[in-house]
Amino acid sequence: MITTLEAPLWIELLAAGLGGLQGALFAASERHRRIDVLGVVVIGLSVSLGGSLLRDILLNQPPVVIWSNWYLLVAGASAVLGMLVQHLLARADWPLTALDAVVMGLFGAIGASKALALGAGEAGALVVGVVGAIGGGMLRDVILSLPFSFLQVGTLYAVAAGAGVGVLILLVGLGTPVAVAGPVCVIVTATLRLVAVRFEWRFPEQGPLRLRRRVGRGGEHA
Repeated sequence: MITTLEAPLWIELLAAGLGGLQGALFAASERHRRIDVLGVVVIGLSVSLGGSLLRDILLNQPPVVIWSNWYLLVAGASAVLGMLVQHLLARADWPLTALDAVVMGLFGAIGASKALALGAGEAGALVVGVVGAIGGGMLRDVILSLPFSFLQVGTLYAVAAGAGVGVLILLVGLGTPVAVAGPVCVIVTATLRLVAVRFEWRFPEQGPLRLRRRVGRGGEHA
């Protein structure tokens, strides 16, 4: 029987706090929108808890972030804190990116393992895992009427989540315990994300297929 990856509460709250900080930093980058304090809190909550909320909605489960007070309190307080010290956090870009990569892998592993435990197929578990990993950014973009960031040219954000979740699903299918497959998922996701950021790996921008035409003798195109 497949079980759900269980992370200690303090780790999940740490992840919620990081999401709140990231939401505050994003709000600071959107100064032209004149976002007020309540707006910062809402953005922080969406970034922090959006993935868990969308994951549970997809799985038709009671949203854990609603039934437990700590998630909302920690995420909201972290968003306010991030607003107050945003000038300091802006200098800690790489540490925050590293923590975000680990958190993304953790939420992806929890989402995919929860889907498998509830009987979802491998493809469905992959979708749920990726949504759990990047859903906060998706919900943030919806609230602010922005194009989904993961659909734009970037450093393999969703790809890193999908790779980690895919490895977890493969390992579980081969009989590996979730307690082992989960940490592997986190490592794969975080490593791929950080390497992509470091070396600026990204998919090329979409465009039509262009066939090169050969030039023959006399300047005629072949």
